[in-house]
Amino acid sequence: MDLDTESTTTSIDDKTEDFCENPTRDTLAEGLMCLLKPTIDQLDERVRATRISQVELKQQIEGLAEELKKISESQQCPLDLDLYVRKLINAKLKVTVVSNILQTAQDRLNKVHQQIAREQSRRRALLEPSPITTPLEAANPSIQ
Repeated sequence: MDLDTESTTTSIDDKTEDFCENPTRDTLAEGLMCLLKPTIDQLDERVRATRISQVELKQQIEGLAEELKKISESQQCPLDLDLYVRKLINAKLKVTVVSNILQTAQDRLNKVHQQIAREQSRRRALLEPSPITTPLEAANPSIQ
């Protein structure tokens, strides 16, 4: 093989066996997950609470806009309420945009949360001793 074509890089697939045998790396990864999980949970809860308040605010803005329209239609008042209704509609649109951004952030947090849970369960499975199988069970897997 030529020196130019010989690859010196290693892939992660080549090191998968070594990953499980490094207790320092496992301890560090577990510590990082334990460190990040409470923060992600807290952030997720705050995003959820903010989204709920955004929905409530949107409903109140819609109700107020309807009330202003009714007042405007029932009374021929000298004030032009259409300007204020448009401002409320613009505020409602901004709330909707923020709500969509929060939804996207919460979806991302949920994915991170799922990945953490998956990684923790994978690590637990690697750390737990495997059940001992008898030669009969090994020969016939339908027994298990």
